[in-house]
Amino acid sequence: MRPESSAIEPGAIAVPDRAAGPAQPPASAPASGPTAERAADQGPFTAHAPSPPHPGAPRPGPARGGGLLLAALGVTCFSLTFPATAWALEGFGPWSATALRTVLAGVVACVILAVARVPVPARRHWPWLAVSASGVMIGFPLLTTLALQTSSTAHAAVVVGLLPLTTAAYSSLRTGSRPSPLFWTAALAGAAAVLAFALHESGGALVTGDLYLLAALLLCAAGYGEGGRLARELSGLQVVGWALAGCLPLAVPAAVVALLAEPAVLTVHAVAGVVWVATGSQLLGLLLWYRGMGLAGVAKASQTQLAQPLLTLGWSVFLLGEHLPPAAPATALTVLVCIAVVHRART
Repeated sequence: MRPESSAIEPGAIAVPDRAAGPAQPPASAPASGPTAERAADQGPFTAHAPSPPHPGAPRPGPARGGGLLLAALGVTCFSLTFPATAWALEGFGPWSATALRTVLAGVVACVILAVARVPVPARRHWPWLAVSASGVMIGFPLLTTLALQTSSTAHAAVVVGLLPLTTAAYSSLRTGSRPSPLFWTAALAGAAAVLAFALHESGGALVTGDLYLLAALLLCAAGYGEGGRLARELSGLQVVGWALAGCLPLAVPAAVVALLAEPAVLTVHAVAGVVWVATGSQLLGLLLWYRGMGLAGVAKASQTQLAQPLLTLGWSVFLLGEHLPPAAPATALTVLVCIAVVHRART
C-alpha cells in the first residue's frame, strides 16, 4: 500500500486499535444530522455516550445523604449564634463584638485560603461577593447583636425564623421567576404569624429590637441569595473565604475604634461567645452549609433549616436559662409549616 493513499482514506484512521476485534457495524461510523451536530457542539470530550457506571462506583444516594448531614451540621452551628452572641454581650459592646467576630473569622479564613491555595474569584464575581458579605457577614451580625441588647434570644429566634421565607422570596424576585399563589400565601402567612408574635410580646407595637431583626432578615436574605448564586460557579470556600477576607480592611479599624469606645470585660462567657460566632457560625457553619447544598441540592438541603428556630429555642433554655413564652414554640411551629409549604410550592 502506498503511504500517500493510506493518509487520505478515511477508513485508515477510523480503526486505531487492531486488537479491538472485528470492525463495528456501519452505525458506529460518523453520522450526520441533528444528533451529530449536537455531539459536535458539545466538544470532543462529550461526543460519545457515557459508559454505564461501574458496580463499585459511589451512587448519588450516599452523596446526597452526606450533603444533608453537612447541611444539618451547618444549621446546628447557626442555631447557636444567638446564645453565643448573648454570651459575648456579657463582656463586649455590640459594635466591638461584631467587629471582633469579623476580624477573627477573616484572619482564620485568610490562613485557610493561603494553605489551601484557593484561587481568587474573577473580577465579575466581586460585586456579588460584596453584596453577600454585606448581608451575611456585616449587616446580619451587627443588627441582630443590637437587637439582642433588648430582645431575648427566644424572641429573636422566632422572628429570624422567617429567614428561609425571605431568602426564597428574594431569590424568586432576583431570578424573575413567578412563584405559584400557594408560595406567596404560605410566605405571607408565616410573616403574619411572626408579626403577630412580635406585637404580642412587645405590647402591641414593634420595638427597636424588632426593627433591627426585620432589617437583618432583609439584608441576610440578599446575602444568602447572592451567595447561593455564586456557589453555582465557585466553591463554598471561595465564596465564604474571600468574602470574609474582603471584610478585613473595614473590620480591623472598626474593631479598634469600637474597643476604644466600648471597653471590654474579658469573661469566659464573653470570650467563648465571640470565638464561637466567629469560627463556628460565621466560618464553619457557612462552609458546611454551602458544601451541603452543593451535594444534596439547594431545595433538599434548605429544608434542614426548618429546625433552626426550634434548636435555638432549646439552646436559649439550656445555655441561658431563659423562660419561653407559650407563644414562642407555637409561632416557631407555624413558621416551620409555612416554610415546608413554600419549599413544596417551589419544587
